[in-house]
Amino acid sequence: MLVKKINLTNYKNLSSRSYTFNSSINCFVGNNGKGKSNILDSIYHLAFGKSFFNSTTAQNIMFNKKFFLIEGKFEINSREEKITCSYKKGQKKVLKRNNIIYEKFSEHIGLIPLVLISPDDIDLINDGSALRRKFIDGILGQIFPEYLKNLIDYNKLLSQRNSLLKYFASNQTFDHDSIEIYDLQLEKLGKNIHKYRNKFIRSFSPLFLKRYKKISKGNEIVMLNYKSSLNNSSFGDLLKNSINKDRLFQYTTEGIHKDDIELLIHQKPIKKFGSQGQKKTYLISLKIAQFDYLKDKKGVSPIVLLDDIFDKLDQDRVTNLLKLIIDENFGQIFLTDTHEKRTLKTLKSVNSDFEIFKV
Repeated sequence: MLVKKINLTNYKNLSSRSYTFNSSINCFVGNNGKGKSNILDSIYHLAFGKSFFNSTTAQNIMFNKKFFLIEGKFEINSREEKITCSYKKGQKKVLKRNNIIYEKFSEHIGLIPLVLISPDDIDLINDGSALRRKFIDGILGQIFPEYLKNLIDYNKLLSQRNSLLKYFASNQTFDHDSIEIYDLQLEKLGKNIHKYRNKFIRSFSPLFLKRYKKISKGNEIVMLNYKSSLNNSSFGDLLKNSINKDRLFQYTTEGIHKDDIELLIHQKPIKKFGSQGQKKTYLISLKIAQFDYLKDKKGVSPIVLLDDIFDKLDQDRVTNLLKLIIDENFGQIFLTDTHEKRTLKTLKSVNSDFEIFKV
């Protein structure tokens, strides 16, 4: 799995850029605000059909321009593939593979397995459950098309059920039969999603524990715990028992859309009881385990994007992380930094081919 070339037109603050990449390490250096992270985001955009940093499509167009275009040449399973993503104001975003337009973006997910490590990862620990569900969904969606379809369908039905609850409240009415139609569909999809997530945590946890132990070189006890109301109750019962609460709050209060992962250290939440160093090690271990899981299931090494890790990790941690990636033949790596000398010093110490691009 390789990114061979990227062409960018009017993408964020990049008017016209073209890059041909090294098969090992590619580093973008330059001052803040020059577009280093945007180049990494363009690769992410081609893998997932959307930006990681800005979910509003129109805001990914360069100021005072009417469109953006990202073109990428990839080597996938020893074949060259051309992936393009474009958007023009007032029209739908278009994603193509070898000039053939995807009818559904979900059909593309998983073709280009990818792991992104960025400063925003700390939100996995500090923020709410939605980001931790997104972490699980982002991994499973790249591997299992059925899971991704179930999740998309579930979220559509959930939105419709919530709209119906709001309608009932505003019109002071209620129709049990209408709610039951949604409940039956949500129950079927929710059970499948819960099954996938449960199985994932059981397979993923040992990979995470192994990575944490190796990176931390300590005796800390860490754990991932899958929290779901479906662990102890059927989805059908949960929906029936919560209907009065749902009507009061005008949204669906129970279901797999409330699932969470407990991130624990010594059986306590790392958010409250972990040091800054432990949190950084925890996050790196999660992301490296994500790589391990994707590589095992997909049979290829995912692309790795390392965004501004030098500013959030000390020099030794960055060097150790890169050595770990290189020693285990992770594949192609892209990273950004503001200091060229620091980057050169680190890259020379890991004994690997690399290319530096000044932005």
